[in-house]
This record gives sequence, C-alpha cells and structure tokens, in this order.
Amino acid sequence: MSTKKTRVMFPFMGLILLTLISAQRSLLSDDLRDLLHESLSGERAKDHVIQITRHNRIQGSRGYRNAAQYVLQQLRRSGFSDRNALVESYPSDGKIHYQTWQSPSGWDLDYAELRMLEPYEERIVGYPEIGMSLITYSNPGDVTAELVWVGAGTSDENYMGKNIKDKFVLATGYGGSVHRIAVLKYGAKAVVCYLDDERAREYPDMLQYTGMWPKPDEIDNVTFGFNLTNRQGDKLKKLLENGEKVILKGVSKGTGLEPFFMDVVVATIPGSHGSGEELVFSAHLDHPKESANDNASGSAALLDIAQTIHKLVGDGLLPRPKRTFRFLWVPEWHGTMAYIDKNPEMVGPARGGKTLANMNMDMVGEHLELLHSKLILTRVPDSLPSVVNDVVAHMAEMVDGMDIRTSRGSLSAFNYRVTPYSGGSDHMMFIDLDIPGVMFSHSPDYTHHTSEDTPDKVDPVELERCEIIATAAMFYLSNLGPEEAVQLAALSAAKGARRIGDGFRRGQSLISDADNKSVGRAWAEAVNVLDHAERIEKGVLQSIFTFNDNEIVKSIVTGLEGGHTQQAESYRTVLAALARKKGATTKTPSAVITNIDSQVPVRTTRGPLAFGLPGSKLPKAEAAWYSGKDFTLTGAERFELVNFVDGKMTVTEIRNALSAEFRPIRQREVKRYLEDLIKVGVLKWK
Repeated sequence: MSTKKTRVMFPFMGLILLTLISAQRSLLSDDLRDLLHESLSGERAKDHVIQITRHNRIQGSRGYRNAAQYVLQQLRRSGFSDRNALVESYPSDGKIHYQTWQSPSGWDLDYAELRMLEPYEERIVGYPEIGMSLITYSNPGDVTAELVWVGAGTSDENYMGKNIKDKFVLATGYGGSVHRIAVLKYGAKAVVCYLDDERAREYPDMLQYTGMWPKPDEIDNVTFGFNLTNRQGDKLKKLLENGEKVILKGVSKGTGLEPFFMDVVVATIPGSHGSGEELVFSAHLDHPKESANDNASGSAALLDIAQTIHKLVGDGLLPRPKRTFRFLWVPEWHGTMAYIDKNPEMVGPARGGKTLANMNMDMVGEHLELLHSKLILTRVPDSLPSVVNDVVAHMAEMVDGMDIRTSRGSLSAFNYRVTPYSGGSDHMMFIDLDIPGVMFSHSPDYTHHTSEDTPDKVDPVELERCEIIATAAMFYLSNLGPEEAVQLAALSAAKGARRIGDGFRRGQSLISDADNKSVGRAWAEAVNVLDHAERIEKGVLQSIFTFNDNEIVKSIVTGLEGGHTQQAESYRTVLAALARKKGATTKTPSAVITNIDSQVPVRTTRGPLAFGLPGSKLPKAEAAWYSGKDFTLTGAERFELVNFVDGKMTVTEIRNALSAEFRPIRQREVKRYLEDLIKVGVLKWK
C-alpha cells in the first residue's frame, strides 16, 4: 500500500524537488551573462538607429534599398564574408503574389509640396524634409483645385450631397482608404488627410503615416495625397466651416509607382555541429523616415547582435554556437513572405524542418520614461506549444536583476510583461510554419506610425536589455546539453503547473458564472479549458526534445508529464463537483456538446493568410458578414484558427482548441469562416 502511494505521489514530489533546484539556478552561466553585458552595446545600436532613420524606407522603394545597403556594409565591415552576408531581392510590382500576399508596388518620388493659394497663400507641407507628409505610394502629379470637407472620408455616406469631382478632399480617415473612395470612385483629384484622435489633439503637430497600398487594378489610376498635422487640418476645416473658398495646389515629382524589388538582408553565423539546424533573428527594416523605434530600433539591435557574436566567436572569447544563427532584415510581412516562399525548407521540426526558433525584434528601444511604455514579450500561441516561451521569460527575469546603464541612456527601471500571443509583426510568419517565434515590442507608444517616432525617443539602455534577452535565449537554446535540458524541464514544469492552475480557475469561473440552465454547457467548456491546458503543457515539455532528446531528458520529462496528469485529474474532480452542486449531470462533456462536426479542413497555401481574407475575395453580399455583429473573431483568433488547421483536427476540435485558448466561441461561426476560406481557395475539405 505504501509503495503504491509513493509511486502515485512521485511525479508531484519530483516536480517539487526539481522546482526547488531550478529556482536556485539561472539557466545562463554568470560568465556568459557578464560577457554579453560587456560586449553588446545599446550605444552602438543607437548609432545604427540614427543612420537607418536617414532613409525613407518604404517597402519596394529605392530608399529601402539604400537602408538595406547600409546594413550590408556594416556587416561586411565587421568581418562577414560575401557568402555569410548578402541581399536577396524579390520582384515587387503591386501585382506579383507570394502565396496569398500581394507584393507592394515599387515606389520612388523626389519631391512634393502642398500650398494654399486662397483665401491667402501659404506653404503647408513639403517632402522629403517631412517624410510622412506624403501619402506613400503616391504618383507624380500637379493639381490646383478647390478643397471639400468629407469627414472621415472612408465610407459612401461621407460623400452624400457633395460634389468632389476634380477637387481636393479633406478627411480624417486613413489616406489610402480615403483615396480609394474619393479619387478612384468619385473622381476627386487628390486627398489631404489629417490625424484627429485623442493623441493628435494632445500632440497637434504630429503627422500620421498612411499609404495608398493600391490593388493591382488600381495602380494606373492612383494620384497622390498628403498627411497633415491636427493643427494644420483643423485650420483648413475651420476655413471651410466659415464659408471661405479654399484653393490648394499640390505637386509631386518623380517616378511614382514602378516595378522594383523587395530586398532582404541575410547574414549567417554557421553552427559548429553542421546539423543544418538554425535559430533565426528577424527585424523589419521598412517604414518612413524617421520611424526610429518602429523599426530602426529592432533593425539596429539585430545588427549589433550579429556584429557582436561574430566578433566574440572570431576572437575566441565565445565558442561558436552549435546551431547556425540566421539574421533577417526584411520588408515587414510582404518581404518575409517572399523569402519564405523562396525557401520552402524553412519550417519547424513538426514539419520535418530544421528551423527551431525565432526572436522577432520589433520596436525594442523605447525610452520608458519619455513614452511611459513597457517591454512586451509576446508568447508563442497554443497551436505551437513551446519551451521557448519559458526560456525568453527567464532571460527577461535575469536582465531585470542586472544593472544596465550607459553614458547616454536613461535611468529607467526595467518594466516588462510576458503576454499571451498577439500578432502585428513577422513572428506570425514563423509561427505559421511551426517555428516558435517570440515578438519583442513595446506598448503603449503614442508615437507609433507618426512623425514623433524620432531617435531622441530611443534609449540605449532599453536596446541593450532587449539585445541581452534575445541573444542569451538563442545561445542557451543553441547549446542545450542534457544537464541544461533537465534544468529547463524543471523550470518549465513548474511554470506549466501554474498555467494548468490558471486553466482550472478559468473553468471554475465559467461554472460559477452560469445559471442552472446553462451550467451543463459551462461545465463542458470548463473541462475543455482544463484538458487543453494539460495537453499544451505536456507539449511544452516535449518541445525540449527539439533541442536535446537525451534518454535521461526523456525520462525526466515523462515523470513531469505524470505530474501534470495528476494535477489536471484532481482539478477535473473539483470542477465536476462544482457543476453537480448547481444541478448539472456530469457524465461526459461530449454529451453536452451535441453538434459534433467531424469534417477536417486542409490548407492549400503556405504562410499566414493575407489580411482581409476571406472577405476581400468574396462577393459583396457574402463579405458583408465580416463587418456585421455576427462575426466576432479577433485577428489573433483568426490567425490561431488557421494554425489549428493541420489536416488532422476536425471542425469541432478546432472550435474547442480556439475556445480553450481565448473564450467560448460558437461552432457555427468557426464553420462559416472555414467554409469561406474554402470558397476563396486557401483551404479544402480533407
């Protein structure tokens, strides 16, 4: 009897013991931590930020190419060979597609200016001195015309009763959206847009970054437009409201839209073991001049990391990583998709690939005191259970205990959060390929996509903190030996136990909040959440085998999985008791969920789906559902829904996984979304 009890309790006791051990030890050695602190430089990275922000880095533009050449030159100067540092170029004309992603058009304009001629003459704004003053992907043109106010300018209702043909329109909506309706639909000559939200009223001299982003059949008809500050836009609006006739003259000169290329800068530090396994750092290099934090900061941090590791390895101060480090500077989303399309072998281990992890650096230098911001480390989603989350969180905790200061840096205390998955950057591309990708970013940031995103708001201290976290995580994963893997398993199991506990509390709340009529369904949802949490945490432990599959490691992981099983089973018993107390019949959860859908969807494309799908490809009447109240899926939920389409999971299983990760979601909504993706050709039924 006592032997049996000992066996049953062993996973819990082993977990407690290993947790105590892991709590006393850092994953990274003190020597490596100190070497990275000494060698990585936020000051050096900020110098790169300043240089990069001199270029107007619009995707597919010659300005972007100039910035890419700067990165390449810096890599070469620090010793990278032609073979290990190069630029790969992909055609980009606004018509070519890479999987579901339409390439942006090439673009190059030399000069633009907006003047008011009546009721008095005044120069309003000029390009290129103010990079964001011109709506990107504008064409050359010369227009003198009357100005008409159209409100937001993004819907047909804004134009009712107004004659805008051959005129300028003044609006507060996004530049490309206003142009699409005002110019392409109703015949206006050009658009003038200004920022009119709470932050614009607080910072009235701030411009917003907007672009035309024309569809293939729109390219030949694109004209031009300007972005103004809130102060400038409000001044023009008041003139119109006072009955004044306002005449504007707008001029833009240069090539405009043209077939060109998206350049991806690629650098590698080959691993010592020759296994072909890789760890990928990424940052998007594009955005208008200045766009310092977004994302000159990530690109600059990546450049300093690459140069520093190359030098340390070359000088013999740091052993060559066992796995290859790959560095990618990309045009966000579009360029990453083109690169992935060219390199189909870039997939995660679950698909037989050798790309093991991604650190995506996007807005990593925010001056916390000036922007009242914090570092956000975005976890890999549940569709891809990964120990990489725990490694990055641990390295952030390590950096939190370090005193990182620079001569030009802030005195800010480190402020960071590890948050559930959210999208918005190139980590999406890697996650879609079953490559665990963590995004480094900052929020809130009132300067995001505005002319206020300038180098003075970039902090060398914060740059260095982010560099250390990312580099430490990747070096640790690159060289993970059996002893380190056991320690990591202990750490991850302890964190996983807490996460399973979070699932239990979520389930408990679902039951507590339900009335007597709905408690049966609530109990089924609660069990679904708990089952999912257990399954994910076991997957996290098993993901350690990607980095080390030693037999001792496997044995330890098996024992720790047993601990998760017992923990979850205990919680299930409590949830059932709570549900029965409210009158539920707790036989099996599937008895409550009566509409089981066993159809299995299969993907027909690679990479995450382009934004707007499926609505952008559906007939207008069917697409209207996506702007109505019946469609509730968020961007993150839609992304994960597609990630769960693995050719094995049924509609019901996808719905259950999605509901467990986010919130209870109606199966009919999931089914319709899948059916529409099938209609537009990106999925099919198995």
